[in-house]
Amino acid sequence: MAQFDTIRTTAGARTAQIDEGLRAHMNKVYGTMSVGMLITFLAAWAISGLAVTTDPSAAVAQISATKYLTSLGSALYMSPLKWLVMFAPLIFVFGFSAGINRMSAATAQLVFYVFAAVMGLSISSIFLVFTGESIVQVFLITSIAFAGLSLYGYATKKDLSGFGTFLIMGVIGLIVASIVNIFIASSALTFAISVLGVLIFAGLTAYDTQKIKTTYLQMAHSGDQEWLGKAAIMGALSLYLDFINMFMFLLQLFGNRE
Repeated sequence: MAQFDTIRTTAGARTAQIDEGLRAHMNKVYGTMSVGMLITFLAAWAISGLAVTTDPSAAVAQISATKYLTSLGSALYMSPLKWLVMFAPLIFVFGFSAGINRMSAATAQLVFYVFAAVMGLSISSIFLVFTGESIVQVFLITSIAFAGLSLYGYATKKDLSGFGTFLIMGVIGLIVASIVNIFIASSALTFAISVLGVLIFAGLTAYDTQKIKTTYLQMAHSGDQEWLGKAAIMGALSLYLDFINMFMFLLQLFGNRE
């Protein structure tokens, strides 16, 4: 009887330790993601401020009755450099994912923050296209939706892994359709892409949250803190991309244009 009590106590202590570790792991994931989001929006706001002026004497091109592009804005949004700005985050993600195993956890975290700044550069044009009020409103809507979906993914007992392949194929389809739409500029296709994009990244938010939790529980026994640190950063990257993409698609649907 004493031996059974010892085993039960040890198992309970181990479970409590894993639960505590999981909470710390998820806090690191959400904390890293939140810092990345802050960097992105500060970078986007700052760059858009440098790209636009109300002084005609410093202008390169006029974009509205009272706003003009500076030379920086013209280079970012009107020159061939815009293609590099547009696709830089996608290239960065592939490079980061391929190289993270050769990085330390500290280096990976720094690279993630650099990526967040690059993303800010890529989406900075939203401050030229949409009103500030609608950007804030859509951001709040996205935050509420993201929180609910992520909580569902964390708490649900339903296995969401079966949706993974379908959702990833959906993302690939969105990328292809978006590239095609750059050249054909179809408003109907833009609307369809935005609706599907919201649905796909909503699903990915729940799926990725459960995957982060499951991966930690599978690997917690290893005690490899370096690996767990990098896993937290990759988890933060996944949820960050889910949030940013859901925000951008919702902004296309509901944002008020300047």
